[in-house]
Amino acid sequence: MFHREFSPLKSRSFFLLGARGTGKSTWVKGEFTKDFHYIDLLQEKFESRYQRNPDLLEADLRALKPKPIWVIIDEIQKVPKLLDIVHRLIESSKMKFVLTGSSARKLKRQSANLLAGRANVYELFPLSCRELGDDFKLDEILCWGSLPSIFALKSAREKSSYLKAYCQTYLKEEILIEQLVRNGQSFRDFLLLAALENGNSLNFSKIGRDLNVDVKSVQTFFSILEDTLLGFYLPSFHRSLRKSQKKQPKFYLFDTGVKRAMEGTLKGALQPRTAAYGKAFEHFFILEAFRMNRYWEADYRFSHYAEVRGGEIDLVLSRGKEVFAVEVKSGDQVDPIEVKKFSRLADVLKPSRKILVSQDPIASSIEGVDCLSWQRALKEIFAQ
Repeated sequence: MFHREFSPLKSRSFFLLGARGTGKSTWVKGEFTKDFHYIDLLQEKFESRYQRNPDLLEADLRALKPKPIWVIIDEIQKVPKLLDIVHRLIESSKMKFVLTGSSARKLKRQSANLLAGRANVYELFPLSCRELGDDFKLDEILCWGSLPSIFALKSAREKSSYLKAYCQTYLKEEILIEQLVRNGQSFRDFLLLAALENGNSLNFSKIGRDLNVDVKSVQTFFSILEDTLLGFYLPSFHRSLRKSQKKQPKFYLFDTGVKRAMEGTLKGALQPRTAAYGKAFEHFFILEAFRMNRYWEADYRFSHYAEVRGGEIDLVLSRGKEVFAVEVKSGDQVDPIEVKKFSRLADVLKPSRKILVSQDPIASSIEGVDCLSWQRALKEIFAQ
């Protein structure tokens, strides 16, 4: 079992949210080995019992002897009304709760209040490079992603089948079963476009025309992916948060392998020095930074910068008065001409630091830009 990086406070109850298959149940079962009671709402006997009468949860827990310190409820979004009972028990007993889930959207939609601040909220992601340790192989991650189950599979055929099944049974069918969308066919078509547009500035109007739906529906589809923890927005950078939200954002799916499965490119090999490889490496680096930011509670705000005339900066990290402009290149040797172009563009932002990330193992400084390997860049950005 892989050691996970995130470390939740155990002084109070908490939510553990994450897309299906990220290892929430495995982590919980490994972390809590005594003084706990476990309820798996994926089991029909528990789901049907508490759907019929949520108040039975309190009666069941109060009848336990000895009383557990921790109560773990897996996939809480299956019965959101249980949160009202959990809220009451937190107030009236010494029990603490771990509530795992893969859909914050369903919890919010069914008027669940996420316990009104009485529980911390954490997220679990696919495995990071640090969590993988010696099992980390960059090109494998770019191709297949890092959902934990992938690492038990040996052949490319097995990995491809797993990712296809993940997209079919979860991304398409389960989201429809949970009634998160009404227009099923449009949403299925949208998933392909979401993968193809991964990491691009989004034109909601164009996507709507391609799907024959209105802009509001497209925005709803993206918000479903975000609320089911299958991706996140990268807004356009502006020192005014309000103004940044008026410009075109980007959207990144939560896993490189799932992205390739969604767009149907698993059979195609990713070759270095190609545009597809470069996009996959950029995706990988931004995912790694995003995960570290959440796990280590670094509190950077993530955004990108794009000029009307076409210049772009892949990642802008801001925190207070600190601003890092980060450009991601997949090559194994830094190109001084590209560095100078990036430096001139980044100067508009007046950043605290300019960083060009690549696979070049030799660090250098060109035109005020720190040229670092991706490993060193992550280490320096998130230095603790």
